[in-house]
Amino acid sequence: MSVKNLTGDNFDDVVKAAPLAMVDFWADWCGPCKMVSPVIDGLAKAYEGKVTVGKVNVDDEPELAERFQVQSIPNVVFFKNGEMIDRKIGVMPETAFRGVLDANL
Repeated sequence: MSVKNLTGDNFDDVVKAAPLAMVDFWADWCGPCKMVSPVIDGLAKAYEGKVTVGKVNVDDEPELAERFQVQSIPNVVFFKNGEMIDRKIGVMPETAFRGVLDANL
């Protein structure tokens, strides 16, 4: 499963269509985001068919960042049936993300 690039045009459709979604808000210049990126990519493969994984570049999509009150990145937001259920801010171990995903599958 590839990680979906989410924009203002497709965000709502993708997230609402997914029973469980994990969205990484990031930026090219963000060092901690680069540390989390391989973890997100690995989780996308590990949860293929169960979880929709997307990324939002906050520089390209400031409206989405504002809508979800993203003030620090990396900021990973979890959605269940289109509703925000949790978020993890900063560099976290893979187990932090897996815990939210496993609890909501």
